[in-house]
Amino acid sequence: MNGPRSGDLAARSLRSVWHPCTQMRHHETSPPIAVAHAHGAWLHDADGRRYFDAISSWWVNLFGHTNTRINNALKDQLDRLEHAMLAGFTHEPVVALSEKLSTLAGHVLGHCFFASDGASAVEIALKMSAHAWRNAGHGDKREFICLQGAYHGETLGALGVTDTALFREPYDGLLRASHVAASPDARQAQPGESAADVEQRALASLEKLLQQRQGHIAAVIVEPLVQCASGMAMHGAAYLAGVRRLCDAYGAHMIADEIAVGCGRTGSFFACEQAGIWPDFLCLSKGISGGYLPLSLVMTRDAVYEAFYHDDVRKGFLHSHSYTGNPLACRAALEVLAIFEDDDVLARNRVFAEAMTEALQPLAHDPRIANFRQAGMIWACDAVLDGQPGFSRRFAAEAARNELLLRPIGSTIYLMPPYILDQQDAVWLAERIRRTFDAVMEAA
Repeated sequence: MNGPRSGDLAARSLRSVWHPCTQMRHHETSPPIAVAHAHGAWLHDADGRRYFDAISSWWVNLFGHTNTRINNALKDQLDRLEHAMLAGFTHEPVVALSEKLSTLAGHVLGHCFFASDGASAVEIALKMSAHAWRNAGHGDKREFICLQGAYHGETLGALGVTDTALFREPYDGLLRASHVAASPDARQAQPGESAADVEQRALASLEKLLQQRQGHIAAVIVEPLVQCASGMAMHGAAYLAGVRRLCDAYGAHMIADEIAVGCGRTGSFFACEQAGIWPDFLCLSKGISGGYLPLSLVMTRDAVYEAFYHDDVRKGFLHSHSYTGNPLACRAALEVLAIFEDDDVLARNRVFAEAMTEALQPLAHDPRIANFRQAGMIWACDAVLDGQPGFSRRFAAEAARNELLLRPIGSTIYLMPPYILDQQDAVWLAERIRRTFDAVMEAA
């Protein structure tokens, strides 16, 4: 049976669906693409057009669409258990997933608390940090420090530690303000400065805040190695080691938001591994379920867990989500971890990353491009613009005409592709990106 055509489905969507992160009026001239089916790195619309998913569908789809292994795992789980509340009950997928993640974290982070989305994981980490301090007799520790340009989600608690004006400003009156430390973004280097100098300035800014508010700071929250939503701002592992050192010195928790940068995206399974440190809380979501089902979690240390272990129910962490630890989502995540292990994904990604970086060199050396950078399976560069409004929308539209799903962040063009590509894909992808960029810049 033939399905609806793309135009019809898009029109119905605009009448009934309020799309996320979208000014809906723009869809009057640029309707949403109506996806009919997908496989591997390709999305196909109802009219037979295809789009190479170069951003893993908002950074979640690690092993391609309709992945056979994940599909089969979910089909098997459907006949066993689709859902059960996690309060007072447990099940094999959530236990096995927690155990495997703890092993990957060297058993330093051995307690997993589950939710459904990244912002919820951030909320959990913030609440858990302040509550742990309260239970330990340090109730004044209920303030947080985030970084300049930080993005940690769009619920009210997560927005409180977000420093991205576009998302935060409309709700400022509803938020509990946090302190903002300087970003270690290497692009901020002044003439004669190195990226390491920028990181040291950022650490000095953080230490100043910790000194000023000592006894009041519950936690410092960072995105390790890449601040994604602020234009793929990158920094080195030494900065993370410095944050860990300062948190220890001033008695604050360290929260690592690895929602976007975890699960192998920066080259190691956890980004924090590259600094040789572990945070007090580590947030995961997005890629952990391979892009199949909503799942997020917070991993934490024994000391935090023990701060809640008490006969008094009021000292427990009384936070819940109806779909916490959903068996289907956990089973998808278990298969994702099995693929990492069976296929030596991190080693394969290193080979592809070299090929992709090489293929992008003509773009990297274009005088209309600045700050070409790469971390693991993330590539980014900044278009040098001179009064060209709407670059991101125009680039996305031109990319679609060139069979690409790409959505720049402002003037930042970035790639976060799935982990299933080869050298031939790298050459093709780089050529299409260059073709798209040329067309957009020439039409400006």
